[in-house]
Amino acid sequence: MTQLMKDRRTVSLADQLFRALGSISANIAEGFSRGTGRDRARFYEYALGSARESRDWYFKVRHVLGNGIVNDRINLLTEIIRLLLTMIPQQRSLVLRDEGGEYEA
Repeated sequence: MTQLMKDRRTVSLADQLFRALGSISANIAEGFSRGTGRDRARFYEYALGSARESRDWYFKVRHVLGNGIVNDRINLLTEIIRLLLTMIPQQRSLVLRDEGGEYEA
C-alpha cells in the first residue's frame, strides 16, 4: 500500500485494494458467527466477491509492485477463492434439525 500511496496516480487504486482486502476477512468473520448455513454462505459469497475484486486490483497495479509480489498475492487470493468455493455449497446444504423425540402430555 505504501508504494501505491507514493504516486498520486495510484492512490485511488491503493484505497480500492485496501478496502477489498479488508472486506474478505470481515465477511468471513461475520459469516462464521451466523447461526444458519444459509446466512454463513451469504457472507462467504460476499468474501468471494471481495477476493476476486482484490485479485483484479493486484493485476492492475502489477506495473508498480512488480510481477513477483503480485504473482505471490494473486496465488494466495486464488487459494482463498478455492476455499470459499468449497465452503459456500457446504454451508448452503447444512441444515440444523431438532431430531427431538415424541412428546407425551
